[in-house]
Amino acid sequence: MARESIAVVLDTCAIVWAVAEPKKLSQAARKLLEAKDTETFVSPISCAEVACAVARKKLALDRHWKFWFRHYVESNGWGVLPIDLDIIEEAYALPSPMHADPADRILVATARLHDCALLTADRALLAYPHVRAVW
Repeated sequence: MARESIAVVLDTCAIVWAVAEPKKLSQAARKLLEAKDTETFVSPISCAEVACAVARKKLALDRHWKFWFRHYVESNGWGVLPIDLDIIEEAYALPSPMHADPADRILVATARLHDCALLTADRALLAYPHVRAVW
């Protein structure tokens, strides 16, 4: 029986690991990203998180973060889902219990409004009952 296609939004760690350290991805995450019928998306909030991680020297890249992010989004064929008013409204109206991290809120809201699974290793997001999270 064929697997149903799935759409996923990558959280920031999943993006970095998919590009730089694929062994850090779970086996299921790697299979999902390699599957031809997986539609993969990112949020611009992840670009901001990458930029902040570089500025804080928590992440070293082989080129400026802007070019790094765009290069890997384009070369992997990942779509970019915009952050618009609907996403922000959803992010700050999420059912409890949801922690206060703005980036996580935007990622969860993006996944929910675009009917995607959130690909994340974050235990808090995996346990959050109001988003389909996979790892």
